[in-house]
Amino acid sequence: MVASIIESPPFDAYEQMAADEVLCDTLPSPHTLRFYNWSGPGVTFGYSQRIASVRAGIGPEKAALPLVRRPTGGGIVLHETDLTFSFIFHQPGVYFEPAGTYDRLHRAITGGYARAGIGFELLNEKTADYKTENPVMNCFSRPVNLDILYNGKKVLGGALRKFGDYMLYQASFQAPDARSNADFHRNIIAGALGTEFGLSWNNTVFSERETAKVKALALSKYGAKEWNERI
Repeated sequence: MVASIIESPPFDAYEQMAADEVLCDTLPSPHTLRFYNWSGPGVTFGYSQRIASVRAGIGPEKAALPLVRRPTGGGIVLHETDLTFSFIFHQPGVYFEPAGTYDRLHRAITGGYARAGIGFELLNEKTADYKTENPVMNCFSRPVNLDILYNGKKVLGGALRKFGDYMLYQASFQAPDARSNADFHRNIIAGALGTEFGLSWNNTVFSERETAKVKALALSKYGAKEWNERI
């Protein structure tokens, strides 16, 4: 099955979230993978987190960075040196089982790294999740079940949101060489997801029209107080 790897222009944190929503709306293919191209650092946080707790959690040293609520769940993620990516895939029906989806995606990715001789592992223990009433957690200081670890330290976590018959998975890979060796990691991740879903990747780019839609949505929604301070 032919699928798309989308190359996007440099976007800020607000535009990154808008880009994923635009892709969920336009669906260039039933399976779409996008590696973020960052114009600068930013902070994202989960859909159900309280903005006051998030601001307290990031502290004054990061307060000047763009701060945006994701359409997906999870906790606080600092995007400075990570390889960030999203994967949109067909998952029909109303039933939403996050654990099963994380298990499938993260097992595929750890398998890809295993074939490259790198021993990642899945965390397999009962942990607190990122509910609204819980204290806001930094995603990479407090791993949760089915996160990907290396030598006991979290290196990859993701969050999900269902849009009709499609699932949006947003992930952050925070190994020390995530950006300096980005091509290596991109190839492993794309290969792993391609193998798991039976995909043949086709590289495409954002059109000028799509980029304009992203920037408009970033202004009207993801950069707006009504979205980011909704709770």
